Amino acid sequence: MMPRYYLRCLGAAAKVHTLVGLAPSNNGTTANRFFTLAERIPGATSFAGHCVACEEQAAGSAFIANRNAGSETVPGVFYTVIESEYDEVVTPYTSAFLQGRKGTNITLQRQCSLDLGEHLSMAYDHIADADVLTALDPKHPITPECTPVAPIIGG
Repeated sequence: MMPRYYLRCLGAAAKVHTLVGLAPSNNGTTANRFFTLAERIPGATSFAGHCVACEEQAAGSAFIANRNAGSETVPGVFYTVIESEYDEVVTPYTSAFLQGRKGTNITLQRQCSLDLGEHLSMAYDHIADADVLTALDPKHPITPECTPVAPIIGG
């Protein structure tokens, strides 16, 4: 969210060539339906006033709508979003993906069914790492070996 805010609201598109996101909540999250559940429990309190960042990342929030108004991407920037079907934070996992020009959305498990990585393991996932390097230097793509990636600890 912060890099996209920087690009869209602070006019930084001229300074950024490529933005790579590892499991970003670009279209908000239900936090594995936690937000919905909290609203339905009698006497439960919402995040109102207690966690502004939580409220802003909720699917359907005004903050998300503002970030995505008109176009989810800005001209001149190449976007790559890397996500796992097993993400337990950004839910549904497809809400990470961006629609717009110059964008690539990657689902790790479509590259390697042995990748059981999720939100926490993204930075330690050798397949995601290869995708990051390829996005940053597309003239020298890296094809990672399809070997197991464990949840939380990566591999």
